[in-house]
Amino acid sequence: MKKFLIAVAAWKTSASLLFTGEVVIYLFFNFGITDVSAAVLWGLLLASVAGSLFQTVCYTNWIIKKMRNIWRHLLFVLLFLPTLSFIAWKAEWFPMDQAGEWAIFIVIFFVIFFISAIGFDIYFRITGKKYDGIIGRYRMEKEAEEKDGLK
Repeated sequence: MKKFLIAVAAWKTSASLLFTGEVVIYLFFNFGITDVSAAVLWGLLLASVAGSLFQTVCYTNWIIKKMRNIWRHLLFVLLFLPTLSFIAWKAEWFPMDQAGEWAIFIVIFFVIFFISAIGFDIYFRITGKKYDGIIGRYRMEKEAEEKDGLK
């Protein structure tokens, strides 16, 4: 139960951060607007909740124990892009008949996705090397202690 509550707290934090980021991006692309519709805000909130849930499913060992990162990325896109597109359609972020707007939406999705994926991969590689170094030093210290204990 404790692990579940910790996961829920992390998910809530992730959803909040995603919502904040989405609102900032929305305001950036709609600079100069004086008000934001409730439909847009509800859509962004639903997108944040869904996105953080899919991130939890795809990128933690909570449900999927072992999977290569490339497959985790693909699973995330397959889950989130249709969900996000559905939310955008229902919240009327842009008209259905404007294919150019939808194309820009999908391009922006993939740009943000690739930047995030590359950033996380770089972060995990750096973190992995850091921990490999720490483990290496720990093993060397243990070996030195064992040698001193044999003398």
